[in-house]
Amino acid sequence: MGHRHELVTIEGAAGNLSGTLHIPDGEPRGAVLFAHCFTCSRSLKTTRAMSSGIEDGGFAVLRFDFTGLGESEGDFAETTVTTNIGDLEAAAEYLAARDFGPCIMVGHSLGGAATLLAAGNLPGVHAVVAVAAPFGTEHVRHLFTEQEVDKVFASGRATVSIAGRSFDISRSFFEDLEQHCTPERIASLDRPLLIVHGTSDTVVEIAEGERIYAAAVQPKWFAAIPGAGHMFINPGAIEHATAAIRTFLEVVV
Repeated sequence: MGHRHELVTIEGAAGNLSGTLHIPDGEPRGAVLFAHCFTCSRSLKTTRAMSSGIEDGGFAVLRFDFTGLGESEGDFAETTVTTNIGDLEAAAEYLAARDFGPCIMVGHSLGGAATLLAAGNLPGVHAVVAVAAPFGTEHVRHLFTEQEVDKVFASGRATVSIAGRSFDISRSFFEDLEQHCTPERIASLDRPLLIVHGTSDTVVEIAEGERIYAAAVQPKWFAAIPGAGHMFINPGAIEHATAAIRTFLEVVV
């Protein structure tokens, strides 16, 4: 199937969000909104490869950069899970206006946790896929040392190291983590849910995905990807995970 990629601009609350829209040949079977992981961007190999694989199944796919990351405007230090939810809502509204058909949200890691929180606010979203997602947003706190967290709270904003890169983080980010009741949102999410998780994920262990599955009361599926880590970079992992997502889409669309 052919690939046509369109660069798009989405109006967000803190500035314009930059996105790439994958449009398959022929009439799309539906639309997929893909949310990348914490401090990543839409250009991450995992995000690009999964989006292209989903497009090959006949779906239009929008992957975008959250505020302050990649090519999107705004200050990352001022972002929170709440602002991420707002970005997802803006991107979903943009995608709905393009009228590609039923919309499914896919989120990786913290993007998956934010997707679980945002989907309930979006009646046009037909199903959700959580890829290597934590059960609660507070799980992201373990990425920081206690000294880093103390420094942020003491000064209101500080530079921290995440995966070898430096980012400014504000106190409001940590305060906001505790404002979201993920278990209740999962239980009240009245649409099909797929959890995709690597069995060798050491960043967000597979037990987190199992907790999401246990909390969900809607039609639900769990795809455990053998040997896959958090970024699905081991041979065949991205393909295996994408195949699980495409099978799910065959069922729900």
